[in-house]
Amino acid sequence: MICPAMATTANLLKESGKPLFFRVADPDETGLKAPPPRLGTSVRTAVSSLTVMQKEALVVSSRTGLMWRLASDEGAYLDGHDYAPCPLSFLSTGMVSSYMNEIEALAKLRGITITKLRLVQDNYYTMKGSALKGTMTGGAKDIGLEAQIEADADDATMQALVYDAVAASPLNGLMRGAKESLFTLTYNGRAVENAQALPVGGPAHPEPRDHFSAATPAPGDWSDLIQRTGVMTPQNENTATFAGGSLAETQDRLLHVRVFATKRPEGMKEIVQYLYNPHGTVFRYLSDEEGRAPDAESFICAGVGFCFMTQFGRYAKISKKELSDYRIIQDAHFSLAGASDGTGVPGTANPLETHCYLRSNQDDAFAQTALDMAEQTCFLHAFCKADLKAKVRVTGFDESFAA
Repeated sequence: MICPAMATTANLLKESGKPLFFRVADPDETGLKAPPPRLGTSVRTAVSSLTVMQKEALVVSSRTGLMWRLASDEGAYLDGHDYAPCPLSFLSTGMVSSYMNEIEALAKLRGITITKLRLVQDNYYTMKGSALKGTMTGGAKDIGLEAQIEADADDATMQALVYDAVAASPLNGLMRGAKESLFTLTYNGRAVENAQALPVGGPAHPEPRDHFSAATPAPGDWSDLIQRTGVMTPQNENTATFAGGSLAETQDRLLHVRVFATKRPEGMKEIVQYLYNPHGTVFRYLSDEEGRAPDAESFICAGVGFCFMTQFGRYAKISKKELSDYRIIQDAHFSLAGASDGTGVPGTANPLETHCYLRSNQDDAFAQTALDMAEQTCFLHAFCKADLKAKVRVTGFDESFAA
C-alpha cells in the first residue's frame, strides 16, 4: 500500500475558517464584474494563490449575474493537502453538467421522453518533457462519453441526439478547433512584455487584490456544493503517479479523470469525480442552472484558471525560484447553447484572455519564462489549443452501475 505524503506547507484553506464553496451574497461589493458578452455570455474568473497548491477563485457570469467562491487544492502527488478538488475535476464537472443540460433540452425539443439518464465521462491529458530545459508540455486527448439512457427512442436516435447535444454545448467552442489563449503579464506592479505567450492586445485589468476579502456567503447552507469523501479513487490501468510524482522535473505520463453525472429528485445534477492518475480522492459536486449550485460554465472557467495557476506554482517549485504571490483574471466568452438556449447551432467561444500578476525577487526574464511554462504545461490551455472530439457511446441504463 502506498501512503500519501504529508504536505510541507500550511493548510490555509482549513485555517481560514471560511467556507470553501459558496454563492457570494453581493457580487457588487467585490468590485469584480463579468465583462460585456461578445457572443452571448461571458464569465470572469479571478484566482489567487494561497500556498503553492492551494488557490481560491471568484467566478461571475453575465448570464446568471451570480458569483461563486470556489477553492482548489492538490493531493499528495503534488505535495498538497487534498483539502479541495484538483483543477482538472472542475472542468470535467462543468463539461458533463453542460452535456446533461443539452441532452435533456434537445430530447424535449425532439419530442423524446428520457426516463433515466447517467453520463460517464473520461478526460485524458498528457505531460511530457523537462521543466528546466523548457521542453515540458501539457496535452489533451479526445474524451470518452458514455450515455446510459432509458428513453422512448431507439439507440441510433439517441446516439445522434447525444452527438448533437455535445456540439450544442458552449464548451464545443473551446474543444473544437485551435483556440490559442491570450495573456498580459504584470510583474511586481509593472507591465512586462510577453516572451512567447500570445498577447491580449490591450492593457491588463487592475490587479485583483481586494476582491476576495469582500466576498461573503449568501444566506443558506452551502456545505453540500462540493464534498470531499475521504475515499481514494480505486486504481485502474492508468494509475501510476503517487506521492510527489507530479513534481518530477522530467515527465512522460497520462492523466485520467472520470466523472459520473445523474439528476437528483429536486433537479440538481450530482457529479462524482474519480482521479485515477495521478492517484487522488473522490469528490462529489452539485451543479445547477437555477442558482442553487454553480452552473456548468462557472465550473469550466474555474477549472481552467485553477489549472493554469497550478503550473505557475509547480514551475517555481521545480526551478527552486521564489514566487511570493501570483494571481490572474481570466475572461471567457461563449455563445448561447444550441439546445437549452434554443439557438439551434453548435456552441462557439472566443480564445480565453488571461491577465497574470506575479510578484517575486527574480528578474523580468523569470516572470516571462514562468508565464510561458505555465501556458505550455497547462492541461486546460492545451485542451483549448487542441481540436478534440467526444467519442460517444449510448447504452441502456445500468441499474447495478458502480464506479
